[in-house]
Amino acid sequence: MNDWPERRDDGYGRGSAQARPEGAQRMPHVQRQPQQPQRPPRPPQQPQPGRPGVPPQQHGGYDGGYDGGYDSGQVYGTPAGGSPGGPGGPGVPPQRPSGPSGPSGPGHAPDWGRRIKIGSIVLVSALLVTTVGTYFWADSKVRREVDLSKVIERPKEGDCTTYLIVGSDSREGMSDEEKKKLHTGSAEGKRTDSMMILAKCSSGNTMISLPRDSDVEIPSFVGSESGKKFPAQGRRVKLNAAYAEDGPELLVRTVEHNTGLRIDHYAEIGFAGFANIVDALGGVELDIEKGFKDEKSGADFQAGKQTLNGEQSLAFVRTRYAFAESDLQRTKNQQKFLSALASQAATPSTIVNPFALYPMLGAGLDTLIVDKDMGLWDMGQMFFAMKGVNGGEGVSMNMPISGQRGGNLVWDKAKVQQLVKEIQNDEKVTVRGQ
Repeated sequence: MNDWPERRDDGYGRGSAQARPEGAQRMPHVQRQPQQPQRPPRPPQQPQPGRPGVPPQQHGGYDGGYDGGYDSGQVYGTPAGGSPGGPGGPGVPPQRPSGPSGPSGPGHAPDWGRRIKIGSIVLVSALLVTTVGTYFWADSKVRREVDLSKVIERPKEGDCTTYLIVGSDSREGMSDEEKKKLHTGSAEGKRTDSMMILAKCSSGNTMISLPRDSDVEIPSFVGSESGKKFPAQGRRVKLNAAYAEDGPELLVRTVEHNTGLRIDHYAEIGFAGFANIVDALGGVELDIEKGFKDEKSGADFQAGKQTLNGEQSLAFVRTRYAFAESDLQRTKNQQKFLSALASQAATPSTIVNPFALYPMLGAGLDTLIVDKDMGLWDMGQMFFAMKGVNGGEGVSMNMPISGQRGGNLVWDKAKVQQLVKEIQNDEKVTVRGQ
């Protein structure tokens, strides 16, 4: 049905040449359907059975007339400036964020900055707890048995920190099979097998070996057990006899009396602990300049670079009869090995790796004997000082020798005095020994 008026050919609407205008024309009335009022949105329908999770559909305008929402700024039922899924959108369930940073569904990238931040906090916290736990665990295993307060008539304090490092021939905790394997023999008690002074100075570190056959005087001292004072008698003995007579306290007293250098800390380790530390590290790489063999220590080495296990390492540092210089050559080997050991132990791959650090500490701390004032920090400083000597940041030497007396090695007094003065004043060491 067409509601518009039929076309007329009487000239209406085309203009006219007549003098008077056309009269008003009557247009036929067009009947329009009354517009039904806009209904409010229907409430969301419940999901149909068997179709879980499907939101109800909104069909606006199809049940009595279609209203596209143009009058109210809406397009197909979408609020102006909004979206069907926005707050208050009809028929669309609200979106629930999956986390603090918002949705993580398709189209939403994860908040990597937040994740990295949280991960870093967790990692730092774990490292802190592990470090603190390791400190207390290791500190509880250290044997602080040497009381340097019992040492009398001590020299003045110097500008450097000095350590007296002793390797004893103690067989403590070793089985008969281990004694046989390590060629230690079965002697009771313990004696010093090696002694050296390590001076940690800002001007450079110095490691000085003290041959156990050194000719020294036993001074007056107070017995470590009895507390009784023994006067000086002018007795001259080999240095290792002082340790055998009254232990670490008398050894420190004898070294200080004969050198004039104050000892700040004492550290001693036995055969078993020494070998166990090397094995815990997986061996120590060493460059042996000239091969040698010794039945008493069990040494049998070829020249060249090689990795020594605990048994081989102990044989290397104990051998003396295979060398013409005897004890002097042995002390050089001891210095060389201890520096290499410290260089390998004091590395990030060992210190920050619990699978390497814990076995090493567990292997050595049980047999490590130190003075009562020595903490884990001091032990770490000692190891790093030895590492520095091995890396060329210091001097490694034997105590200067001037000759022999009755088979004992006599120190060069003038050089010893100069050496001690340079260490006390934290000056660069210029003295050299054998």
